[in-house]
Amino acid sequence: MSDKDAETSVPVHDLIARRWSPRALDESAEVTAEQLRALLEAARWAPSYGNTQPARYLVGRRGDETFQRIFGTLSRGNQSWAHRAGVLLIGLALMRNEKGDIPYAEYGLGLAGENLVLQAVAEGLVAHQMAGFDADAVRREFALPEGVRPVVAIAVGVLGDPEVLGDERAIARETAPRQRLPLGEFALRDWDEPAF
Repeated sequence: MSDKDAETSVPVHDLIARRWSPRALDESAEVTAEQLRALLEAARWAPSYGNTQPARYLVGRRGDETFQRIFGTLSRGNQSWAHRAGVLLIGLALMRNEKGDIPYAEYGLGLAGENLVLQAVAEGLVAHQMAGFDADAVRREFALPEGVRPVVAIAVGVLGDPEVLGDERAIARETAPRQRLPLGEFALRDWDEPAF
């Protein structure tokens, strides 16, 4: 068990226990083409409402043009560390198809995203999902059609030394223990009655 593994009331699968969202990435390490394909295959096989499969991904590998275009849409705070990622992705939700509106499209993208990040753990990689990006800039930069919604940016790479983050506050946040609400506040029989 590493010092970042989830502390749970009962054992959970190792992939879940080890998944976290670091910012300290090794900028010299590569995400191989095979690893990247595995992440996207895992996302592709996520469940979705009525098998509508609303998830789509813009995929950039460090050094290519798509990576730079995605990087340019990230918030300044995320740019300060995400340049070290081996891969940058934008998760898109297809809100409509030929049959009309897709119910729960964002939920479907969320399920695909979780598959993707758990596969990253299985591949010995880490992934950090981000809300800090400019969705309108993504729409413009990639000429997205109507009904395609940019929802999340994801940095994938190899865990690096927290010292690469530079300042003490960022290093402290990176090395702090992970925390979650207790199960008694999360799982309820009734609004004020814990299930456990």
